[in-house]
Amino acid sequence: MTGLIDSHCHLDRLDDLPAAFQTARESGLSGMITIGTRWSEASTQISLTQHDTPELRIWCAIGTHPDHAHEERLPDVAEIVARAEAPCVVGIGESGLDYFHGTEDVKAAQQASFRTHISAARETGLPLVIHARQADEDVIAILRDEHGKGAFPFLLHCFASGPELAETAIELGGYISFSGLLTFPKCEEIRAVARVVPEDRILVETDSPFLAPVPKRGRPNTPGYVAHTAARLAQERGVTPERIAELTTANVHRLFTRTRP
Repeated sequence: MTGLIDSHCHLDRLDDLPAAFQTARESGLSGMITIGTRWSEASTQISLTQHDTPELRIWCAIGTHPDHAHEERLPDVAEIVARAEAPCVVGIGESGLDYFHGTEDVKAAQQASFRTHISAARETGLPLVIHARQADEDVIAILRDEHGKGAFPFLLHCFASGPELAETAIELGGYISFSGLLTFPKCEEIRAVARVVPEDRILVETDSPFLAPVPKRGRPNTPGYVAHTAARLAQERGVTPERIAELTTANVHRLFTRTRP
């Protein structure tokens, strides 16, 4: 299986980048997108793209994870747009809502940050990478409200929600990415969604160094392990791993337009 792209990893959290890149090449990857979690560290994500090579492409997204929305300064839309002019920046985020870690008093900050990132995605045309955890109802409400103000491209990353959020995302033109969770024994609901997402809206990712897939579970995750998730996705959808690589890579290029050859 060759040509895979890890649509979501955190290279700034990996201990050994040369080893990670070597594993990625050995696993047949052609590229990866390193995702920002704090606006104050946007320059770090941009600098990581200096590892980009013709054989293994490295792109980034910049933004603030909902877990940090109450800690980070919220830039205005114009500031995000200006920083996103760098060609290596292919997405906005990750942003969204996380009510598992976020207490009641930080919900307002998460929601304000989410809407600001959406506005930046709308203005730049770059896809918003959305983190949603135990907040499906509010994510759906904000997506619908903001979509009513004007369409914007987006991706639900590391899908771990119910079918209603998946259906809403597809209805609004969004994409859905599956992580190592797809391989976990208790995640049948996620596999059920993965079996029915339209083939032109589906991506794969590692979210490394988190959520290593079976058979690597218990180890730090690395972008090359996306091949295991892709293989399980192929099994669930009844197609070959090569077909999944072809589909998901085409979808990355369709959504993250700056990654196109």
